[in-house]
Amino acid sequence: MFQKPAVPVIAIEEHYWDPELTKHYTGPEAARGGEMDEKLYDLGALRLQAMDEAGIDVQVISHGAPSTQKLPADIAVELTRAVNDRLAKVCAANPRRFAAFCALPTADPAACAEELERAVTTLGCKGAMIHGMANGEFLDLKKFWPIYARAEKLDVPLYFHPSLPHPKVTEIYLQDYAKDFPLVVRPAWGFTVETATQAIRLVLSGVFDTHPNLKIILGHFGETLPFLLWRIDSALKRPGQKPMSFRDIFTKNFYLTTSGFFSDPALICCAMEMGVDRILFAVDWPFVADNKPAIAWMKHAPLADADKAKILSGNAKRLLKL
Repeated sequence: MFQKPAVPVIAIEEHYWDPELTKHYTGPEAARGGEMDEKLYDLGALRLQAMDEAGIDVQVISHGAPSTQKLPADIAVELTRAVNDRLAKVCAANPRRFAAFCALPTADPAACAEELERAVTTLGCKGAMIHGMANGEFLDLKKFWPIYARAEKLDVPLYFHPSLPHPKVTEIYLQDYAKDFPLVVRPAWGFTVETATQAIRLVLSGVFDTHPNLKIILGHFGETLPFLLWRIDSALKRPGQKPMSFRDIFTKNFYLTTSGFFSDPALICCAMEMGVDRILFAVDWPFVADNKPAIAWMKHAPLADADKAKILSGNAKRLLKL
């Protein structure tokens, strides 16, 4: 019989879809019907049942990719506000079980910063989630720095989540195998490359020099970066590079989650490189169809019980002020 962990469980990368927003999705990102869509659109009984069966006490809910990152500027702000308002109402109606990361209208960076503040101070959101590139632009560009300034001021994290890679990346690097292995464009490799590149560029941009207390969360155990951390840092310290310590910035300003990645070797690597205090539990529901394997894996993970407790809820309570 499945046993709930002895400590509270907070899962922080758990997705939904807003019906008004998804009307704007086309192509491979459009709603396709079926069980997955049913789960994404549910913010009630179906979701709570899946949480209860696995012993998950709280979900920090966020919109699924591409969220609001591909909206045109003329509708982005108003539509994103409405999306955040609706999600906040769901969380306010059941605050013991739900919290939220807001969406951000990145097509208008100045309005984005204002919406982040409104969502945090008025709606009670715990930070924000951004999905992939913003209308084809990387998020390290100076135009987006007002978002980071506001997140630092509010002391809330920004969660960088994957979306589909830039079409040219898919065409050049992955298209040959996309027909036989469609998920190579998505979680098998495309998502990882896209999000890891975003994170590396953010460090290289110098934004953490300007905003040293900015907090960034990466899912999927850091999109391979903890495993590569020594090599990246060593290479960037060779002669001819601008002086910096990639390792110091990454281990100070980034947090990782277990979303969709239930592996003992990956967990040990991340714990050794980042420290247990920077790892938070997540399932990636409903894209990971069942919550229970994630909980069962944590139960038997090769960590002390006190460290498991930090990952399952203690770190989230501290970082998100839950």
